[in-house]
Amino acid sequence: MALRTLDSLGSLAGKRVIVRVDFNVPLKDGVITDDGRVRAALPTIDHLIGQGARVIACSHLGRPDGAPDPKYSLEPVAQRLSELLGKPVAFAGDTVGESAEQVVAALADGDVAVIENLRFNPGETAKDAGERRAFAEQLASLGDALVSDGFGVVHRKQASVYDLAELLPSAAGYLIEKEVEVLDRLTENPERPYAVVLGGSKVSDKLGVIEHLLPRADKILVGGGMLFTFLAALGHKVGKSLLEADQLETVKGYIATAQERGVELVLPVDAVMASGFAADADHVVAAADALEDTAFGAEGMGLDIGPKSAELFADAIRSSRTVFWNGPMGVFEMPAFAAGTRAVAQALTEVDGLSVVGGGDSAAAVRQLGFDDAAFGHISTGGGASLEFLESKKLPGLEVLGWA
Repeated sequence: MALRTLDSLGSLAGKRVIVRVDFNVPLKDGVITDDGRVRAALPTIDHLIGQGARVIACSHLGRPDGAPDPKYSLEPVAQRLSELLGKPVAFAGDTVGESAEQVVAALADGDVAVIENLRFNPGETAKDAGERRAFAEQLASLGDALVSDGFGVVHRKQASVYDLAELLPSAAGYLIEKEVEVLDRLTENPERPYAVVLGGSKVSDKLGVIEHLLPRADKILVGGGMLFTFLAALGHKVGKSLLEADQLETVKGYIATAQERGVELVLPVDAVMASGFAADADHVVAAADALEDTAFGAEGMGLDIGPKSAELFADAIRSSRTVFWNGPMGVFEMPAFAAGTRAVAQALTEVDGLSVVGGGDSAAAVRQLGFDDAAFGHISTGGGASLEFLESKKLPGLEVLGWA
């Protein structure tokens, strides 16, 4: 079955349309440090405004444990949305209470409101289906239709993502439609050569995607903290670098499977070893098979791929026609250990084909390092959701919209 899209809802003029967006943006002292997810929701919201709908945007932010917490308020996001839309955006100080009811009742055609953080209500993430459904019914009373456009949460069976879509006429917004279209291209007949670049801290976070993509990819490049488990599996010493000893046998299996299938497994040939985990730590470059042969000895800690590896990875990426990247190559937040991530990002901008940045830390990294979103084929708004999609897992928030 195909995804139900906006067209399936017919005319929405004068209708109260709840838009489940993903406004889970990083905040520092109440200021948004990356508004990428807010901007990603604009095409759908603009379309609904143009149709004369009364738009009620709802989202979670952070993990407030089912109770109001001022540091997770969506009020700064509502202000930013107002700036981006160039028009007032009303804000309700609760999710389904008196404030939300009043704000929604006051909306005219083409108006926009944001209601407070959905996770301030325990029903949003409740494991109990009845409790979840009860909250969804309260949300449903605010609207006439649902447009689901928060791709970052489609892998969660939550009240606003799943139950609400069963209670109201529902369809995917433009963002979810685009995410599904792009990620589907990565799993169904991708243009070759197809390279998958995986980083981040843990192998265990990527087990499913490695297993699922090994038979499909032509090259798999491994960087980030997870690279040290791969190097250890090859018998190399890694000092105090991040190491998942309980995954060594699994990783050995992946290395063997890649060989059997003729998949090019590209591992770093060098790494940046530091005296400790700090932005100003002393650091040197060491060969992958000699990470403890530095002044730091066994106390050294790998915090980035080395310059030769960065060049190796960049060449492998540029020579591919389809590239999916999830997870930074090092501790990119610290300038001394950002070079590997920058090299990978730069190479993705030079791909003659489809380049996809797989959300989460990778999306944050490209923006922090000064890259323009438009330089990439697609930047996913959902790290976990994009990985689970590529693993061919069932995603409740898509299934309820007709995707199968």
